[in-house]
Amino acid sequence: MTKIIVIDDDRRFLRAIRRLLEASGHDVITYEDGRPAIAQIGKEVPDLLITDIFMPEMEGLETIRRARAVSSTLPIIAISGRSITGADYLQIARRFGASATLEKPFRRAKLVGLISRLLPQQID
Repeated sequence: MTKIIVIDDDRRFLRAIRRLLEASGHDVITYEDGRPAIAQIGKEVPDLLITDIFMPEMEGLETIRRARAVSSTLPIIAISGRSITGADYLQIARRFGASATLEKPFRRAKLVGLISRLLPQQID
């Protein structure tokens, strides 16, 4: 079973993503802030990290930067539903080390397909 960490300050979004990913056979750990997630990654690197960009404590770009410092190969998906001053923060997230990006709202199938593409195939 693959382990996925999801970080987003929206609790409803976290519950929905957890249900979706667990139904797809993944073990999911959720956080509302990047700080505890980075501490967890320092102990055990997950198979995939999904992080929102805009959060009140440690925002997504810093989370991506710190996750990259721990693991250069960790697949990271950056997600965001808004832009400030017209800047493309998802593009900036790629420069910080995100493997892929998704703009909210997105279709479930798109997220599941992206995860399938980023994770190595599991052999049972």
